[in-house]
Amino acid sequence: MKLFVTGANGMLGQHLIRQLAEEGKFQLHITGKGTNRVSYGKTSNVTYHALDLTDFKKVQALVEKVQPHIIIHAGASTQPNDCANDPAQCWKVNVGATRSLLRAAQKTKSYFIYVSTDFVFDGQDGPYDETAIPNPVNHYGESKLLAEEMVEMSGLHWAIARTVLVYGNKVPGGRSNFVLWVDDHLKKGLPIKVVDDQVRTPTYVEDLSKGIILMMLKHVKGIYHISGKDTCTPYELALKIASLRGYDPGLITRVTSDTFIEPAKRPLKTGFIIHKAVRELGYVPLGLEEGLRVVLTRHHNTD
Repeated sequence: MKLFVTGANGMLGQHLIRQLAEEGKFQLHITGKGTNRVSYGKTSNVTYHALDLTDFKKVQALVEKVQPHIIIHAGASTQPNDCANDPAQCWKVNVGATRSLLRAAQKTKSYFIYVSTDFVFDGQDGPYDETAIPNPVNHYGESKLLAEEMVEMSGLHWAIARTVLVYGNKVPGGRSNFVLWVDDHLKKGLPIKVVDDQVRTPTYVEDLSKGIILMMLKHVKGIYHISGKDTCTPYELALKIASLRGYDPGLITRVTSDTFIEPAKRPLKTGFIIHKAVRELGYVPLGLEEGLRVVLTRHHNTD
């Protein structure tokens, strides 16, 4: 079975592709900007394609050449502030690229899995289940919601995996994430300010990858919320990291979102109810403390 996966060089992409390669049952065609940074061991079932998702003709041509049975679209512009500062580029990546992939998928009749976000919600009354009505508050959320709607109206067999505040170990060439940022600062004794008026269900990247693979293997249709099961604020998360690593909690100052002047507004209370994924997929994420222990131990062992 041939799989076509976008966003290969990102944190989710690298973890997802490694898990898929280890399955050994798939012929993987993976795409990313620039050179291949994915580590997937000694395997001959992975082919990397350097691809700019905003080159829509090349995107469609490659999909039609590969003829994949399944497309997992994980590539995106994911930084809300970047999307606010350059909305045209944000929409080109998140909406235009999705449109071109869908057009190609309609020709190849591929099963289409789209990775989305809690930022499609306004954060007024989270945590949210899959029946909640989206109402994004920034360009990033708006672009992801429009892409979701295009997926749903494509006429394809489709599924959408929404997720929240993904954390994990840094991958080659990849960005850091909130957990590693907190750990790195506290380890150096640097003070940090962390908001306590936003609520999330932090998601360990390995769990997200497993959830997407479960969706694919079960060939489900519809929207699934794939996140961690524990709810906390970023401030509470930072305190938990400090406790696990023995750092001084006095380095962490509790603030509100109004403390920071950012181009993109953040939804306050999101987080997900994951009952549907647990019931229908057999999705079982790690508890927050367990996930943090795994990530922080690996992070310190690689320093």
